[in-house]
Amino acid sequence: MSARILVVDDVPANVKLLAAKLTREYFDVLTADSGPKAIEIAHQEAPDIILLDVMMPGMDGFEVCRRLKADGRTLHIPIVMVTALSDGSDRVTGLESGADDFLTKPVNDIALFARVRSLVRLKQTMDEWRMRERTSDELGVVGGEESELAESAEHARILVVEESDLQRAKIVQTLQADSATVTSTPSIDDADRLARSEEFDLVVASLMLAEDGGLRLVSRLRCREATRQIPILLVTQEEDIQRVAKGMEIGANDYILKPIDRNELKARARIQIRRKRFQDRLRSNYQRSLSMALTDELTGLFNRHYLGAHLARMIARIAEMRKPVVAIMLDIDHFKSVNDTYGHAVGDQVLKEVAVRVSRNLRNFDMVARFGGEEFIIVMPDSSLEGAVLVAERLRLRIAEEAFAVAAPVRELHVTISLGVAATEDADMTPSLLINDADQALYAAKRKGRNCVVAKGLDTLPPDLLAAAVGG
Repeated sequence: MSARILVVDDVPANVKLLAAKLTREYFDVLTADSGPKAIEIAHQEAPDIILLDVMMPGMDGFEVCRRLKADGRTLHIPIVMVTALSDGSDRVTGLESGADDFLTKPVNDIALFARVRSLVRLKQTMDEWRMRERTSDELGVVGGEESELAESAEHARILVVEESDLQRAKIVQTLQADSATVTSTPSIDDADRLARSEEFDLVVASLMLAEDGGLRLVSRLRCREATRQIPILLVTQEEDIQRVAKGMEIGANDYILKPIDRNELKARARIQIRRKRFQDRLRSNYQRSLSMALTDELTGLFNRHYLGAHLARMIARIAEMRKPVVAIMLDIDHFKSVNDTYGHAVGDQVLKEVAVRVSRNLRNFDMVARFGGEEFIIVMPDSSLEGAVLVAERLRLRIAEEAFAVAAPVRELHVTISLGVAATEDADMTPSLLINDADQALYAAKRKGRNCVVAKGLDTLPPDLLAAAVGG
């Protein structure tokens, strides 16, 4: 996993040492010897991670971090502060200024590479979600604030896994300071069960559980879709950094060393909770934008854009499956008079009920889309023309046989539909040509007097099909 890393330190020897270590691991390294230079390079080069020295003349690392995190162009770049300071309050200051981690000089290589690789994975994931968010925003579908710092870390649901009763109580008490709801257990089996049955914003787990329980818990959580996105904060000792690296490799998000500094624990927990909530929001926005882009807002059916892509895939499969694809176009008879007489609100109710009845009477792998206005198209893969005609006739009957309940004063309407059916066994046929064939059959149905089915290639509908439709 490669990445572009900016190393910032006013001491040339420190820069040279870190750059050499990172280059040996095949990272692309940029360097800066001051805070202003670091900000300039961050704007120009957009590094994936910044390793930032704290004690620099002029503008210290805390101020550089604050400025980068306040700038929309650089706020999403992960920052790891590197310093000789070992006071817990300095680590908290760094984390609260927006840093993602805090490494103490001399930097342990294992800890450095574990942290860098974890943050690279995180940035790649977040970049993808933000790109989708920007695309949705440009399309005018869904827009939102692009900053995890804007997310609240309060009222989180946190799971604590720690065998020591004393340590577990200390962690729980600390995390409850942010109005969190904290569930705790000494058992990884119990933790695993809880994570599967409840939703958590964070898991805080000791890495020193018996029989590598901490690592096994990380592995279990990351193997399941339902728990894959829960951030995991490991609690461990400095001499156990080798297992920390393993934990980060298999999916842990962060770690804190014992003896636990309460303020540092709160700061690290807040970072992970905000990040999860931000990513959850991006994911939710994307799902909403995808739904809005591909479905019809009124009926909930797929829209014309999705129809074209789906039908193209279905036709392309003919070459492999050797089975025809059928398109059925249906139109609500005299729909304009419904709108003109009763208003568009009643017309919308009719459209929605048609969509419900059609969807209810199709196979689960058939697809129905609103083509526009009062026109709908059904795509039926692996269906003969005769079989599709039977479905079309049943749909016609289901619409006509029961009045539509609509708003007062009319209360109910009798509605009919006309349907045109076309099939193809040609893998080279375009979706527009197949739709056009179905459309021509639909117009033939209208010329016949409406409330009927016409299929291209069938001059008349076989009596047995009509009888089967009535019986079905």
